[in-house]
Amino acid sequence: MSVYEKLKSLNITLPKMDPPAAVFVPFVRTGNLLFVSGHIAKKDGNPWTGKLGVDLITAEGKQAARGIAVDLLATLQAATSDLNKVQRIVKLLVLVNSAPTFTEQHLVANGASELFIEVFGRDCGAHARSAFGVAQIPLDSCVEIELIAELKM
Repeated sequence: MSVYEKLKSLNITLPKMDPPAAVFVPFVRTGNLLFVSGHIAKKDGNPWTGKLGVDLITAEGKQAARGIAVDLLATLQAATSDLNKVQRIVKLLVLVNSAPTFTEQHLVANGASELFIEVFGRDCGAHARSAFGVAQIPLDSCVEIELIAELKM
């Protein structure tokens, strides 16, 4: 099943890629690696704000991470013109706006990781990952994720 067939079966429509909100580019390709800048969580088109462990529960953070994964797919689409050119999702860096006592950043990150495996399959979608709790994310967003992908030559 192609990536696009898989997205359709999951009822996922890729949004239009948003332009960066600061002085950076949305992605950089070097060789067959594509580095995608951090994307923040959105809800109804606006930053999904709040701190996990205070304003939001783990399930909401996981949902936010899944939404970011959809936005990352849109950026991958813009960068490659064809998601079937993605050889593998290599690495995710997941930042979770967390209360000092919140310890489920890894579960929040699963929202994105699970979607990449669903879309690309285990062989291409499974990836290395780091998940950190941070004191703040731009615009008070609850989650931010950056991605590295390998492209087919």
